[in-house]
Amino acid sequence: MTLAKTPALMIQGTGSNVGKSLIVAGLCRLFANRGLKVMPFKPQNMSNNAAVTVDGGEIGRAQALQAMAARQPLSIHMNPILLKPESETGSQVIVQGKRFGTMKAREYGQHKAELLPRVIESFSEIESDCDLVLVEGAGSPAEINLRSGDIANMGFAEAVNLPVILCGDIDRGGVIASLVGTHTVLEAAERIRIEGFFINRFRGDPSLFEDGMLEIESRTGWRGLGVVPWFTDAWKLPAEDALGLANGRGNGPVKIIVPVPSRIANFDDLDPLRLEDGVTLELIHAGQALPGDADLVLLPGSKSTMADLAFFHEQGWDIDLKAHHRRGGRILGVCGGYQMLGQTVSDPDGIEGASGSVRGLGFLDVDTVLTPEKALTVVAGQHVASSAALTGYEIHIGRTAGPDTQRPFVRLQGERAEGAVSADGLVSGTYVHGLFGADPLRKAFLAELGGESSLAYNVQIDQVLDELAAHLETCMDAEQLFQIAKSRTETIFDF
Repeated sequence: MTLAKTPALMIQGTGSNVGKSLIVAGLCRLFANRGLKVMPFKPQNMSNNAAVTVDGGEIGRAQALQAMAARQPLSIHMNPILLKPESETGSQVIVQGKRFGTMKAREYGQHKAELLPRVIESFSEIESDCDLVLVEGAGSPAEINLRSGDIANMGFAEAVNLPVILCGDIDRGGVIASLVGTHTVLEAAERIRIEGFFINRFRGDPSLFEDGMLEIESRTGWRGLGVVPWFTDAWKLPAEDALGLANGRGNGPVKIIVPVPSRIANFDDLDPLRLEDGVTLELIHAGQALPGDADLVLLPGSKSTMADLAFFHEQGWDIDLKAHHRRGGRILGVCGGYQMLGQTVSDPDGIEGASGSVRGLGFLDVDTVLTPEKALTVVAGQHVASSAALTGYEIHIGRTAGPDTQRPFVRLQGERAEGAVSADGLVSGTYVHGLFGADPLRKAFLAELGGESSLAYNVQIDQVLDELAAHLETCMDAEQLFQIAKSRTETIFDF
């Protein structure tokens, strides 16, 4: 029998993409601004948008943003299970920052029981040195077909005795039905664990939903904890997954286009460019041609380079890219995009599927061999062309070599040459993600394209997080939330 020692609260949702991640980030900053040491936690996440931690692992990008909001360094324990989809039916499973295996959904379900102790171990690590843990659920507890062995929602909440608050998204419609329906399908013990609900993404006058709140309360017995108005600047924060990808809001003279691969990964490289007033950032999806007036074509990361290389050819983008290059247009490939720009990509061990080798797009004189070992490193260095300082991270499998690596794109700590530049200087590739988050490099890079930058990216993200916290202060009772979190410490339970 163990006494819970740290206040903690779990935010679950009536479905995916109802705004749980953003709410947790805002609450992390809200309580951090009140002087508490806050830690975010998500037992299980599914995303190909990952961040590299200081302890040499990877976690979901949403938890990285929440850690930034809480002003805490990234830890593998903030997101102990990360599922990274590699196909329609299978995912790479990351456990406490490291690759555990690649599994089909049914196979993963058979492993969840043995993974729960690892999740609890990470949670214990997180709660051991903080004043408050804010936990984010995954998807919805109403998916009762997935309840057996659950480690993402109610299964985890029960394992560590967490009080739960349920989030409903009114912007997508049917919020009353989704909350009442969730109540209907949950078991009695799960309903009791839910301390209340709130409505997210409300547009207009919140008083118009007072009757709706009362109706939900009367049908569920849960207390209403607030109506959160739409947060206008949410788009400025890094997107959690590919569903949140959007064109930039700028309409500047520098036009950057991004062909979006089917398995796009680690696309935080695009976030600073989306905020630049002087940049027109346009995402190109399947069925669209690459525009002929781009200054730069940026090939982003991919979870499955060889499959996305085939996808690139299927769209006819290889032909468009050759035309862009003939016009003197610039090309930059990051990670998987870098691998695709070379002469060949080989997979002798069948890491991405069947073993073999395929021809690359041929814009860089390099060849890539995919290897089982994954590079997971936080880096710093300089952009060779401009000497501008940069910080970023590497998260990839594979080794790339060839004549064009003699002209490196960046030099990292220890004078390590990294990346490649073509002989004509128009095509570049690098394994370093996140480099455009560094203001000096982004400014220098855009200057090469004839543009300007006055954006202080990290400063702006920090300001938006403060604004989000202030936004939540106006519509949610922070003291009430903390008292709910503290109620956990008054209960005896078994792990």
